[in-house]
Formats: sequence, C-alpha cells, structure tokens
Amino acid sequence: MNRVEGAYAVLRHVRPLHQYSARAVADLLEGTDVSLPLRAVLVLLLEGGPRTVPDLGRELLVTRQGVQKVVDEGVRLGHLELRDNPAHARSRLVGLTEHGRTVLADLQRAEAANLEAATTGIDPDDLVRCAEVLARLTAGVRRIAGKQADRLHPDVVAADRGGSD
Repeated sequence: MNRVEGAYAVLRHVRPLHQYSARAVADLLEGTDVSLPLRAVLVLLLEGGPRTVPDLGRELLVTRQGVQKVVDEGVRLGHLELRDNPAHARSRLVGLTEHGRTVLADLQRAEAANLEAATTGIDPDDLVRCAEVLARLTAGVRRIAGKQADRLHPDVVAADRGGSD
C-alpha cells in the first residue's frame, strides 16, 4: 500500500469513527439536559477556558449563530455563564459554571469507561501514534484547502439557518 492508498484507508475510517462516537456519547446523554453540541462547547471551555461565541464557532467549524443557540441553552440550563470581556465591550466571554463542570465531569467518567472498553487490546503507544498521524493528516488537508479552510461550507451555514439555500 502506498501513501495515497494509506491516506484513503485512514479517511474511510474517520466518518464511521465519528458517527459511532457521537452515537455512544448521545446514548450517555439520554435522560440529561445536555445535547451533543452543548457537550462540545462544555469540553472546549473546560480545556481552553472562557471564549467568545465567535471563537467557539471557529473552533467547532460552525456558524456564530449556531453556537449562540447552544450557548443560550447552556446559560438557561445553568451549565454556562456569560462574563464581561476585558478585550471587547460587546463580545462577552462564555464560561463554565460549577454546575456545568460537575455535569461534564460525570459525563467524562462514563465516557472514559466506554473508551476503556473500546480500546481493550490496543497498545497505548499505538493510540498516541494514531493521534499524531491524524493531526498531521488534518494539517495537510487543511493546507490543501488553503484560504477556504477557515470559511464554513455553505451547507453548514444553511443548516444553522434551519434550512438549505
């Protein structure tokens, strides 16, 4: 197998891995007030600290409007809070509440148990190498996308508007 065939082989696994992972997490979220998009925001805030809605949108590759809906729901549920932003008068910072941290910690414990089961028999060093290769492949594909890499695909924008253009 050459490098191109190997890259295609990896890419063929990315979508099913993402879909199965989302389904497994969604199953854990059943009976809670946390949605998959809210979980994604909670994780970003836990890992990187408070951010603006546009910053979250860029990181999640979704529109600001799409993230704003999730943030509004997270605030309503008590998982998120809005804080003054010393760097910008109108763009507030979104942060985790203590309740949000607790809910996410409980969820991550359940996720860790699932990942422990899913990775049985896989050498931890192989997982590290896999993550490194995926990061390099992602960076390479992003370079190919060039200036378009930072622009949302029209389908994402249409989905966030609640329809298709």
